[in-house]
Amino acid sequence: MSGSPAAAEDLIVLGKIYSVHGIRGEVKVYSFTDPIDNLLDYPRWTLRRDGESRQVDLASGRLQGKVLVIKIKGLVDREEARSFAGFDICVPRTQLPALPDGEFYWLQLQGLQVIDQLGQLLGKIDSLLETGANDVMLVRPCVGSLDDRERLLPYTEQCVQLVDLAAGQMRVEWDADF
Repeated sequence: MSGSPAAAEDLIVLGKIYSVHGIRGEVKVYSFTDPIDNLLDYPRWTLRRDGESRQVDLASGRLQGKVLVIKIKGLVDREEARSFAGFDICVPRTQLPALPDGEFYWLQLQGLQVIDQLGQLLGKIDSLLETGANDVMLVRPCVGSLDDRERLLPYTEQCVQLVDLAAGQMRVEWDADF
């Protein structure tokens, strides 16, 4: 457990430590990756909580139900492991694998201006939600937007017509009155 963490703006949260497991210093982790055990592909993590950052190395990990049980190098005591609860697990953005054309990480979509087929600015993507049927974008009003309404738009081929990361825009087929 050493080293200096990457710059905060370059770190992406991929999971969270929430509890201890057993008596040998293992921790339970919620993974935000899909599939869940993709988090094990990153051997070095930066842990962040309340302004504190520390680097740790992954010794081992296994999927147990819908959580991961993780062994961090040098962490051998249950009580010390308990102090890790609440830390976000981060990796540098540069370590994320490249995606095929037309696929995007959620973090790339956040902040994009959403423009409808008539050229009207509906707002900016604030966040995305996983619903089971399809992902949903929360679009909040911004300076210059059509109105002050929040909208939930499906992230589907029928709705999303174009994503232009360079321009910071997403074009959608969406009725502004809906």
